[in-house]
Amino acid sequence: MYMITKLAAAALAAGLMASAAQAETFKFANYMAPTHPYVASTFEPFAKAVEEGTKGEVKVTVYNGGEMGAGPTEQYARAVDGVAEFSISLPGYTASTFPLTLLAELPGVLEEKSGTETIWKNIDLFQPEYKRVKLVALWSSAENIIYSATKPIRTIDDIKGMKIRVPSRNSGELVAAWGGTPVSMPVSDVYNALQTGVIDAAMIDGTATKAFRLGEVAKFVTLGMETTNSPFFIVMNRDAWDSLSDEQKAVVEEAGKQASLNGQASQLRVAADGIESFGQMEGHEVIRLAPEQAAPFNEAAEQVAARIVEETGGEAKTIVEALKAD
Repeated sequence: MYMITKLAAAALAAGLMASAAQAETFKFANYMAPTHPYVASTFEPFAKAVEEGTKGEVKVTVYNGGEMGAGPTEQYARAVDGVAEFSISLPGYTASTFPLTLLAELPGVLEEKSGTETIWKNIDLFQPEYKRVKLVALWSSAENIIYSATKPIRTIDDIKGMKIRVPSRNSGELVAAWGGTPVSMPVSDVYNALQTGVIDAAMIDGTATKAFRLGEVAKFVTLGMETTNSPFFIVMNRDAWDSLSDEQKAVVEEAGKQASLNGQASQLRVAADGIESFGQMEGHEVIRLAPEQAAPFNEAAEQVAARIVEETGGEAKTIVEALKAD
């Protein structure tokens, strides 16, 4: 009896060791600082959901602050190449790869509060652009507004000649239609560019007041016109995805969809707080355009959106109609 018990214990120990050895630990590359709201609200809950859902068979370690490589621009490539199994970025930084996804950022296509739910109702329309990776999460952001260093923007004529940082090519088309000069740069460079006068203003959502400290280098924020948003995605290395069982894949997909909802909810909350906080700073002003002031902006935005849909071609019209229908 003792010998049988001893053998059973040894077999159990061997089984536990084998299970531990089979556990996967995946790297999640995040270029944002560990203090960014997304870390606690979205990335860490995603990692926890994957580990709990797979009963510890798949673990996700989040590397913040660009530990896996700095800046947002190369994050998609890091997932493609397997430098990290997961990465977070914006499709706008590699716009030529994601023309269909970026239709969701156009003015007037998505409602700010329900945009992510609309995206997920139509997620299959975007899947053809993600053959090199697994699309895990995709969400729409708060609307982009304009942080201006020294010049208030109250009419469309005020924008003429201003150098304005834009988060994507589509946003650049919008700024150009308003009469400004679009300047493409990563968000990590915006603070210094505003401070030194390299740019006059920056198009970004309201989280930037605190997350990127733009309240320190801008005196005015303008909102109230039809504008773009900046979708975010989490993508997964294709080989890593293929290595998972069907049950594990289902867990990752469910965790990714919830991360999408968490990401948008977090950003809308922080953006609203950022706008309110900006207005409370001494010498700062939040400019909310009246309908008659916003009208010229909106007319230009409608023309830009229609032209981009036409130029994108393919399934672009179908996608935009589906998103607007929801």
